[in-house]
Amino acid sequence: MQERFGLLSIHWVLRSIAQSHAAVWLKADEEVLVGGQAVMEGVMMRAPHSYCVAVRHSSGAIVTDQVAVSKVSEKYPAFQYPVLRGMGALGQAMVLGIKALRYSANVAASKEPSAGKREEIPPWVMGLNLAFSLAFFIFLYKFVPLYLTTYLEKWFPAVEGRILFNLTDGVIRLLLFLGFLYAISRWKEIRRVFQYHGAEHKVVANFESGLEVSVNNARMFSTFHPRCGTSFLLVVMVVAILVYALIPFEGFWAKFALRILLLPLIAGVSYEMIRLAAKNRGSWLAVLTRPGLWLQRITTQPPDDQQLEVAVRALEGAMELERAQGGRLVLA
Repeated sequence: MQERFGLLSIHWVLRSIAQSHAAVWLKADEEVLVGGQAVMEGVMMRAPHSYCVAVRHSSGAIVTDQVAVSKVSEKYPAFQYPVLRGMGALGQAMVLGIKALRYSANVAASKEPSAGKREEIPPWVMGLNLAFSLAFFIFLYKFVPLYLTTYLEKWFPAVEGRILFNLTDGVIRLLLFLGFLYAISRWKEIRRVFQYHGAEHKVVANFESGLEVSVNNARMFSTFHPRCGTSFLLVVMVVAILVYALIPFEGFWAKFALRILLLPLIAGVSYEMIRLAAKNRGSWLAVLTRPGLWLQRITTQPPDDQQLEVAVRALEGAMELERAQGGRLVLA
C-alpha cells in the first residue's frame, strides 16, 4: 500500500504541474465544462465551481466526495491577467489534487466504504509523501540535468555557450522525464492509474460529444485527449529552455536556485502559449498539442467497464453539484 502510494504521489506531482489543463485547449468563446485526473483506484472530475472524486472501494462499491470550489480569479482578481492566471490555476490544481489523492488513499485504507471520509491515513503521512515527491521532482528534473550538463561542459567546450548549455540541459531533462514515465508504466499499480487516466479521457470526450454519458458510449472514444496535462508538461520543458537561456546566471548553485524560483513563471508562460495555440488551431502553434498526444501512448491505457463506471460517476457528481449551485457553466 505505502509503496503504491509513494509511486502515485510522484506521478501525481508530475500531473499536478500540468493540471491547469481543465479548460485551456478550446477557443475562448466556447464553454468548457470538465477536466479531471486519475487518483488511486478512481477519478476526480472538475467543473467550474465543483469537483467530485469517485473511488472504487475494495468491496466493489463506488464511493464519492463532492466539494464546491471557487475559481481563483473570482476570489483574487489579479489572477485574471495573463501569466498570473496560469499560476493561479496551477496552485488551485495542486490543492485540489492533494484533497483528491488524500480521499482516494483513505478509501483504499478503509475496511468499509462508508469510512472513506474518515482520516484513515494521518495528514502527516500525506505531507511526508508530498514533500518526498516534490523533492524527488526537483532532484530528478532540476538538479540531475544541471549537474550532468555542467560535467559535460568540462569535456566539451562548445557546451559553455548559454544557448547550447541550456539546450543540452533541456534535452537531458526530457530524456529523464520520458524514461521515468516509461519505467513506472511497467508497474502494475501505476498501470491501473494510467487505465483510470484513460477512463477519464474517454468519459470527458463522451461528454464533449453531446451524446448521453454512459459506459457504453464512453467505450467508443479514444484514450487520447488534446487537453491532457501531459501535453502541458512538454510545453513547460520547452519554455524552460528558452527562459533559462535568457537569464545570465553563472555558477552551479545560482543556476539551480534559478530553476526552482522560475517554476511558477514558466508554468504561467506555458499556460498562455497553450491558450494561444487553442485559439489558432490551424497555425504552427498547433504542433504544441502533438507531442502530448504521442506521449499519451504511455500515460493512458485502455480501461475496463468498471473503471469507466467510476469515471462516469465522478462526472455525474461534479455536474450534479454544479447544477445545484446554479452557476453558469463556463471555463473552469
